[in-house]
Amino acid sequence: MGYCLNKESRCAVIGHGSMATAIMKVLTTNETSVEWYIRNPEVMESLRTESRNCRYLADVEFDMSRIHLSDDLNEVVRNADILFLITPANYLKCYLSDLEASLKDKFIISAIKGIVPDEKLLVTNYLKQKYELCDEQLAFMSGPTHAEEVSHDRLTHLTLSCSNLDNAEAVGEKIRTKYLKLSFSQEMTYLEYISVLKNIYAVVVGMAIGLGYGDNFLAVLVANCAEEMRHVLDVTFSSSKVVDKIPSSFMGDLLVSCYSIHGRNRRLGVLIGRGNSVKSSLNEMTMVAEGYFASAMMPFMAESQRVQLPIAETAYQVLHQGLPVRKAMKNLEDLLA
Repeated sequence: MGYCLNKESRCAVIGHGSMATAIMKVLTTNETSVEWYIRNPEVMESLRTESRNCRYLADVEFDMSRIHLSDDLNEVVRNADILFLITPANYLKCYLSDLEASLKDKFIISAIKGIVPDEKLLVTNYLKQKYELCDEQLAFMSGPTHAEEVSHDRLTHLTLSCSNLDNAEAVGEKIRTKYLKLSFSQEMTYLEYISVLKNIYAVVVGMAIGLGYGDNFLAVLVANCAEEMRHVLDVTFSSSKVVDKIPSSFMGDLLVSCYSIHGRNRRLGVLIGRGNSVKSSLNEMTMVAEGYFASAMMPFMAESQRVQLPIAETAYQVLHQGLPVRKAMKNLEDLLA
């Protein structure tokens, strides 16, 4: 196969959360057979007996004749050519800890909008280093894509980025539907940075919502989040002009994360803004808020890139240093233009 994908390339999903479930639904619309690696026994049993994921998007029913379930990661990897990696970034190492099958001839799509915590690396960079993969074997899936809407055929725009656009477009044929529109880019690392940063800003916006700030202030806050994110990209990549070519993956992803009731990072911020401790808020979450883990990287990013990130650093101060959320937001008020 090399790194040239085609219609016969077989797909697998690794992960059983909401987005993994939504992408599996899309794949089974187009593919006659898809591998699905499930680590959770409860989810495995519910899929076998009820054709549903009992923990995530439980109202979505699958045609199980198109799915091969397995709790054996190596079996799933060996049986597939294309791997959709859809797990929380902080659990990625755990998910792959039993992997013995080679990834040398596999194509991997990451839908993980986070940083591998111990490594301080974007997910695709971690995969390249850990498994000695090349850029042409990796793609990143981004854009404003809440799983709840994808799974219910609500119109969604996705961007698939890969250094090899032919491979990105081949993957696109696997997931393109009437409701899932696709665009393609070669700016994989750029888009991955955006997806990490927008989660951090969504937490801060959620804090403001929880504290009772109104729409006027929220509009100013989100506008400043967009400007700060563009500044980070400009410093990191020497130019942020590519942002203008990918409005859905830049501004669209930021807006949906900040404003949608489905946004898990926004929800984390709302809980904290309403007076819950960081620990209790995390415990109340049924899904992982990637912004919590990504925010721990802010001091490292600010120092290494020599940039001022007052909004992103607000998330770090509240989530990891114990700064009271009301005081943190007060500090931000005078900084926003």
